[in-house]
Amino acid sequence: MNLRHLAKVADLSPSAVSLALRDSPKISAATKKRVRRLAEKMGYRADARVVAMMSHLRKPRAVRQAACFGVISFYPQEFAWDSSPHLRRIFSGMKERADALGYRLEPVWLRAPGMTFRRAREILDTRGIEGLLCFGSPDLEEEFPRELGHYAVVTIGVSIRTPLHRITSRFYFDMMTALNRVHALGYRRPGLVIGTVEEARSAHMHSAAYLSWCERLLGASKALPILRVTTVEKKPLAEWLEKNSPDVVVFVHLPEAIPQLRAALREQRRRVPAELGVAVLSHLVEGTGFSGLQQNQQLMGAWAVEMLAARIANRDLGLPAHPRTEMVESEWIDGGSLPTLRRGQTA
Repeated sequence: MNLRHLAKVADLSPSAVSLALRDSPKISAATKKRVRRLAEKMGYRADARVVAMMSHLRKPRAVRQAACFGVISFYPQEFAWDSSPHLRRIFSGMKERADALGYRLEPVWLRAPGMTFRRAREILDTRGIEGLLCFGSPDLEEEFPRELGHYAVVTIGVSIRTPLHRITSRFYFDMMTALNRVHALGYRRPGLVIGTVEEARSAHMHSAAYLSWCERLLGASKALPILRVTTVEKKPLAEWLEKNSPDVVVFVHLPEAIPQLRAALREQRRRVPAELGVAVLSHLVEGTGFSGLQQNQQLMGAWAVEMLAARIANRDLGLPAHPRTEMVESEWIDGGSLPTLRRGQTA
C-alpha cells in the first residue's frame, strides 16, 4: 500500500491525500476524516524516511542550511575517506544526498591530538548537532563511547560492536549471487579464497553463504576447503589450487590484494578464463580486469543520510534498543575473467 494507491481509492490527487494526512488547513475537515479512515482501513503507513525528508524540505531555506550532521570515525586520520577510495565513495554518496536534502556535513576528528570524547561532545552540542554519520573503526572490537551515546547515530559496516543503526553491504546475498552466476556459466567446482580481514568485517557471511550454497546445489561433500589468507602468497595459493582443482575461484579480499592474485596466477601460468574462472568480490572491481561484484558505496552513503534523517525526525536519539540494519546489494562488473552470460542464462 502506497500513497498513490490510497489516493486512487479516495478519488483524490496524491498531493491532496498527503495534505489531509498532515492535517493541512488547505483540506476540509470532512475530507481529512475520510482520508484518515481509509488509511487506517487499508493499513497505510507513511515511510518514516520520506516523512523526515519532506518535513525537513518544507522548512525555510535558512533553517535547512543550518541543519547539520556530524561525520566521525575511529580511524587515526583526520579525514579517513581521503586515504581510502572505498570510504571516499561512501562520503561522496553521503554528501550528494545531504546536499539534496539541505543538510551540511561537518567532520569532527575524534582522534585529534588532545581530543577526548567529552570534548567532542561539547563541540557537537555547541554546534547544535543531533545526528552522527560514523565511518566505523579499524578495530573490529571498537565500542561506541558512552559520552556520545545521546545522539542519533548511523554507522557504516559492522566494525563497531555496540548495537547501532547501520548500513552494510549485503554480504551473504552477494556471495550467493556470485555463485549462482558462475553456476549458470557451467562451473561446478567453485573454490573460495577469502582475506582474513574481509572474513571478519563481513561477520563470516561470505563463508557461511559459500558452504550453504554448496550443500544446497552440489551436496555437502562437494564444498572445497576454504583458503583464508592475509595476503596472497604464491606458494599456498598454488598448493591449494593443485590439491583441490577448482574450475572457478571466488576471491574475496581488499582491492590491494587483487594485483597479487593476478601476479600469482600468471606465475603459475593459469590461463584466465580459459583454464580457470575468477570472480572477485571487493570494494572496487572496475578496472582490475576481473569480473565480480563491487560494493555500491554511493548508495550506502545516501542510505545512511536518509536513515539518520528519519531517526532524528522520529526523535530516535541515543543508543537504540532495537538497532536497524539496511543492506545494499553490490553491482556486477564484467571484466573478462569469466565468460559472458548468454541469452537465456540466468545468474
